[in-house]
Amino acid sequence: MSVFQHTTFYTTINHLQDLPPPNGVEIAFAGRSNAGKSSAINTLTNRDRLAFVSKTPGRTQHINFFKLGDKHFLVDLPGYGYAKVPSKVRQHWDTLLSTYLQTRQPLYGMVLIMDIRHPLTQLDRGMLDWFTPTGKPVHILLTKADKINRQQAGKVLQDVLNFLGETYPQCSAQLFSSASKKGINEAYAILGHWLGLDPLPFQKQNQAELKPTIKNPPVKGEKNRGANYLNK
Repeated sequence: MSVFQHTTFYTTINHLQDLPPPNGVEIAFAGRSNAGKSSAINTLTNRDRLAFVSKTPGRTQHINFFKLGDKHFLVDLPGYGYAKVPSKVRQHWDTLLSTYLQTRQPLYGMVLIMDIRHPLTQLDRGMLDWFTPTGKPVHILLTKADKINRQQAGKVLQDVLNFLGETYPQCSAQLFSSASKKGINEAYAILGHWLGLDPLPFQKQNQAELKPTIKNPPVKGEKNRGANYLNK
C-alpha cells in the first residue's frame, strides 16, 4: 500500500498539449457521475480530499493527474452522464477524453466505476464497447457495496461477471465500498500488478489472468466511436 498512500496531486489539464511527458505507467479512473469515483480514489490512496468529492454530479471537469512515487500516475477523468454544460464545452470534453484514452501511450488500463445498484448502464456498456478494442485491460469497481446486503451484492457481482465473460472477457470486476473499505486489498492487487509492483495477496481473484487480451484495433473510421456518448 505504500506507493498508494504517498500519492500527491500533480497537475490538471484541459488541453491535450498540456499532458505531462510520457513517463511510467498511468491508470485511468472513469465512470458515471455520482458513481463514487472520487471517493474510490480517496479510499485507495488513504486520503480524505485528494480527489474532490461533491454532492453535485459532474464537478470533475478536467483530467486530473495524481502522482505515485517517482513516475506512476492515477488519472481522474471527468464523470459522464450528468454534467449539464453547453454543447461546445461537451464536444471539447469528448475530444479530450477520446484522444487521451485511445492514444495515450503510458496508459496501461482503466478502472471503471459503477454503482452496484445501477451496474452496466447503457453509458457504461458504451464505454466498454469503445475502449476495449485498444487491447488494454479494464477492472470494474462495483462501488457502494455497503448499500445492499451481502446476498444481493454477491448476486450482482456474479451477474456482472457472467456478462463480462460472454461479452468482454478481458475485463474483471469486484465489490468495493469506500465506507467499509470492502475490496480494498483486491483492488490494490490488481493495480499493483498493472504498475509492475508486488501485488498484495487476496483470497478470491475474479480472473485467473490479469494481463489484457489483445483484440484487433478499431476499423478505419471508428477511431472516435463512442465519444459522443460521454456526458450525455
